[in-house]
Amino acid sequence: MIESMKTWTINRPDEHIVNLFMNELGIPSIHAKILVSRGITDLDQAKSFLHIDESCLHDPYLLFDMEKAVTRIMHAIERDEKITVYGDYDADGVTSVTVLTTALEQLGATVDFKIPNRFEHGYGPNIELFKVMKEEGTALIITVDNGISGLEAIAFAKSVGMDVIVTDHHEIGDELPIADAIIHPRHPEGIYPFGELAGVGVAFKLACALLGEVPEELFEIAAIGTVADLVPLKDENRYIVKEGIRRMRMSHRPGIQALTKVSGTEQSSLYEESLGFMIGPRINAPGRLGSANPAVHLLKTEDMMEAVSIAEQLDSLNKERQALVATIAEEAEQELIEMYGDMLPYVIVLAGEGWNPGVVGIVASRLTEKYYRPSIILSIDKESESAKGSGRSIQGFDLFKELSKNADLLPHFGGHEMAAGMSLSLEDVNSLRDRLNEQGKMAMTDDILTPRLKIDVPLEIGEIEVDVLEGLESLRPFGVTFEKPVFLIEDLSATTIRKIGANKNHLKLELSDGKNSIDIIGFGNGAIADEISPGVKLSVTGDLQVNEWNGRKKPQLLLTDLQSNERQLYDLRGIREPNRWISIIPQKNNLFIAFQEASIGHFQSLLKNVQIHQFGQVELMETDHVILLDMPESTDQLKELIDLTKPKRIYAHFHVNESVYFEGIPSREQFGWYYSFLKKRGTFDLRKQVQELSKHKGWKVDTIYFMTMVFSELGFVKIESGLASVQEDALKKKLSEAPSYQKRERQIELENKLVYAPYTELKNWFDEVCKETANREEQLWI
Repeated sequence: MIESMKTWTINRPDEHIVNLFMNELGIPSIHAKILVSRGITDLDQAKSFLHIDESCLHDPYLLFDMEKAVTRIMHAIERDEKITVYGDYDADGVTSVTVLTTALEQLGATVDFKIPNRFEHGYGPNIELFKVMKEEGTALIITVDNGISGLEAIAFAKSVGMDVIVTDHHEIGDELPIADAIIHPRHPEGIYPFGELAGVGVAFKLACALLGEVPEELFEIAAIGTVADLVPLKDENRYIVKEGIRRMRMSHRPGIQALTKVSGTEQSSLYEESLGFMIGPRINAPGRLGSANPAVHLLKTEDMMEAVSIAEQLDSLNKERQALVATIAEEAEQELIEMYGDMLPYVIVLAGEGWNPGVVGIVASRLTEKYYRPSIILSIDKESESAKGSGRSIQGFDLFKELSKNADLLPHFGGHEMAAGMSLSLEDVNSLRDRLNEQGKMAMTDDILTPRLKIDVPLEIGEIEVDVLEGLESLRPFGVTFEKPVFLIEDLSATTIRKIGANKNHLKLELSDGKNSIDIIGFGNGAIADEISPGVKLSVTGDLQVNEWNGRKKPQLLLTDLQSNERQLYDLRGIREPNRWISIIPQKNNLFIAFQEASIGHFQSLLKNVQIHQFGQVELMETDHVILLDMPESTDQLKELIDLTKPKRIYAHFHVNESVYFEGIPSREQFGWYYSFLKKRGTFDLRKQVQELSKHKGWKVDTIYFMTMVFSELGFVKIESGLASVQEDALKKKLSEAPSYQKRERQIELENKLVYAPYTELKNWFDEVCKETANREEQLWI
């Protein structure tokens, strides 16, 4: 067996609806399966999804307070009042600032922007910054991607004569700020039909209302923030991203061109993952390490040289951010080991002095992904004796709810089920850790702590074609609520198994269903090659892509996970030296078994630090891996061994000290001649004359000794002091009655079955034995 890294949950789409979509919409089976698996089961719904256009954009004036906000902004423009757009330091905030300032500039407004520094001002409206804005002459503040929870700062702004318009999309608290207008897609008094806009989506809707039309040139900016903020890609969000990516692919905006260049991304083939993993992180980088302002300047500049310069600066900051994350993650993991050893806590809470608070959330994500435990990473500030950080969770452990139980330790915290931010006194870190682990122990079962992989697009290889995969463009963008498909192909045989890469740490398979084949690439999975035995049936899951090489295109699957439910047999029979195969044996849950006592000494000298057990001298229990060092005396011994150990993998070496398979059993003619020879001689001195007879007849010495032993056991010959003499009064018996004869017959049969049989025959034999074992167990439960 090969166990998957995660527990697979396979949801199979309704074949009836899949066939309906294929016939009525003229789409391939893969496309139809994805739609059905994503909950699109109505034909009209599917048509609307596939042919989404600008008509899906809702009237911006349906947003609560939109008319009030537009009126106040237009009044400020007419009176040449200074407007300051107040943003956030992440990609959603940066793009929100870019969208709204651009729209205001087109209307002739006097406008600038402010973004708080993560380290100096924290998140959201900040009184100190508002004071600066007042001194600089700001009359109207428009928040973007923040503000809904900034009650105190907004009240201050109003008290000193500044008006405030809040545009936000974050969770609304029990109390709303006292602002001149609040534009929020989920406003408690609102009727807006789509509540899942990103901050930039809300800013985009305000821009639409101000300009009196959809600012199409801003779709590409809005798309970046929408993807980066991980909002559901449905309704307006889906169209914003789809249209934005289409325009980005041919954009003349210097900032977009410079970002794609420094990130090594082909502009003409941008898609949502490019935004999420290449463009977004570079826009995020300056705000994680300091001021986010350069990211806004990059997106707004019309000068190519300036764009390239800023993009290179952002790229450098992103690399610095990556290095910081790697260093902190390494230090955090070392602290985890020192604190817990091999035993993982239910909730990981780690704190370090000097850990950059701008990246601790990324580190928490890494630890949660690696260990599948809720993780909180805190940055310690010795001067203030406080800790500030971020947490990430797993399904089944509501992080915000569990943190709420510790409100007495957390003067500031917020977030949701899967992520949260917090600050607390340094002296309370240990208490928080202890409490959360007790809460985790109560809340999380083994099932919750088992990582899961949701698979919902099972395929046959025959469905996978290049044009079909390229046609997936019609279903993009993939993201939250319309996740990228996880494909599954089942019951395939490996025709090629290779380790690739300079360090042989990657895996390449060619898998076949008997008719068609497909290449599988597993980056970082080279070790799996040693786990796949010939002929075993595999199921693989991952991401389908089109691989182009030397002008030729072919589908391939980038491996996410792999499993086999078959017991595997590894053939080590042709490799005499154990040092050539010992490295492929897993280091845990092993049973090295020898059937012959003489084999233990032989192998113990070759296999250092390996404990070898003799069959019959050790209590057999279930284990994952059984290594059969030598040949048993009977197949019954093997059956008993498998029955009791129930191994997932069997490694068959089957060393034979003295093989008799090729020598076989002497013929009746040989036995007859030798018996006549002994009768004529009367006596025969085996010690002195066996070599001479061996040369005369061309027989092996062992063969002569064997025939002599058979005659002795049947009473035909008596052996004393090496002299063989015929017994004239012996009763007639069959040669096969002699124990030595029977033993050789059994050994030849065993060698034929176990040592010299083709691999497929040996595997079939083991499969039958394993099946018998499983059937017996099933009958016991009935």
